[in-house]
Amino acid sequence: MMSPMSSSIMYRLVAFLYAVCRISSTVESFSPTTKRFKSALLRRCFHHGCQASDEDSHTHNHPGEEQGQTTATFQWTRRRLFSTSAAMVASVPLSSSAITPPKEQKDRYWPYWLALPVFPFSQRKTLRRQVAGGVWTFDQVIGIYYVHVPIRMTVVALTQTQGLLVYAPVAATAECLQLLQELIVEYGPVKYIILPSVAVEHKVLAGPFARQFPDAEFYVTDQQYSFPLNLPDRTLGLPPWTQILPTSSRTSHVPWQDEFDHEVLTVKPGIGSMYQDVALFHRPSQTLMVCDSLFATTDEPPAILQEPEYVSALLFHARDFPTEIVVDTPEARRKGWRRIVLLFNFFFPLHSANVDLGIQPLLHLNPSDPFGWAGWTPVAWKGSEQELQAFGAYAQNGTPTIYTIVQIILSRGDSGRATQEWVDQVSSWKFGRVIPQHLDAPLAIGPQEFAQTYSFIKNGQNIVRYCDDDVAFLRAAEEGPLNFSVYKSRLGTLRGISCGPNGP
Repeated sequence: MMSPMSSSIMYRLVAFLYAVCRISSTVESFSPTTKRFKSALLRRCFHHGCQASDEDSHTHNHPGEEQGQTTATFQWTRRRLFSTSAAMVASVPLSSSAITPPKEQKDRYWPYWLALPVFPFSQRKTLRRQVAGGVWTFDQVIGIYYVHVPIRMTVVALTQTQGLLVYAPVAATAECLQLLQELIVEYGPVKYIILPSVAVEHKVLAGPFARQFPDAEFYVTDQQYSFPLNLPDRTLGLPPWTQILPTSSRTSHVPWQDEFDHEVLTVKPGIGSMYQDVALFHRPSQTLMVCDSLFATTDEPPAILQEPEYVSALLFHARDFPTEIVVDTPEARRKGWRRIVLLFNFFFPLHSANVDLGIQPLLHLNPSDPFGWAGWTPVAWKGSEQELQAFGAYAQNGTPTIYTIVQIILSRGDSGRATQEWVDQVSSWKFGRVIPQHLDAPLAIGPQEFAQTYSFIKNGQNIVRYCDDDVAFLRAAEEGPLNFSVYKSRLGTLRGISCGPNGP
């Protein structure tokens, strides 16, 4: 496992395997390997859809009914499944070009999208925003199945010398480069570029970006790798002039030392995997940049997702049933964003939703659905009360937190010791805002709030503030089929709080 998006891709592949097994359960026999693969929670997902309680499962598929299917019924279901699946694939929105003028399509074209074929594929809009004196964010979008979130680059104008520092590059489209050129004209050339992560969603963008600025010094963290084969850096798209970023500005000389501090976090969560993040502190603006190690959000959707090209994701998830026509209102957008956040963080948010990756949702596809994906809706939301409880427990009005997969990673290996040392060092800096490279930014927090986010390490327990039902799937994955890929931790597996009828 690596980082939020690369780890989420892995988990979605696992979810796809669950779906395949779910479909296979209508056939008389399972292979021995598939039988061993099922845990108690996964078996419930296969036969009833993933639900928080067995009582809810009675309203969905019943094992006895499935076992009693005749061969003819199964063949009809298979034909229906294949035809409706084809319709769903045909209706997947491949780009936002339908509502984007040709000139803007050309400026937003990203030719290397096949290196990581996720939304928005070849068309990537960029929003630039100044968040402090001499500090700008460049937001784009990344996502799978309409679970779309911002992916961000941060640019800082150097005060001691003329030039710019770029942290966590995004897709170097013509539009993005033009927005950056406007800063170059005023503040000087790009002098330094930093890839602060080993995660594929950041790495796949950094090499092409760096090649646009061959005179800039390009630094990457020292544990870059590829899976399943660990290939040399030059095969990963990184240019020949790539340099290794020292682990700390305290112990090594770096050219930006007069106005920046940095500290690299390195955690080895399991065999063949690595996690890294770079905390970069710009002293003149009191701004801290981190990549994936801290997030925050409210129920207000990020600006990039409210652009005309991307708002359909919010409306898609605002539906309560597949055929619902959602009116585009601020509340509908907030509702869609809340659901995206729950899916992004938990995959199966069982406190507020029932999830069925089996045949039933595929039997109700509509190829003409205006939002795409043929209206495929494997998630049935239970009601606004549970949904608001789950989102409130996660977001807490924008209080910073850790992405669930990242917390699993940080608690492995040395059980959080390296992370705590990194947190202690970063917390000694006097910053007043934090810019993560996903979800909301900037965050108006300082060292104390930053350190509090990682308090689970000092507390000695992998406790999260979220509803326990929402982390049940990930906990089952930790304890079950993914157990082989991560080291044991004295902190234990993820545990949430009880979210009852009166809220968390």
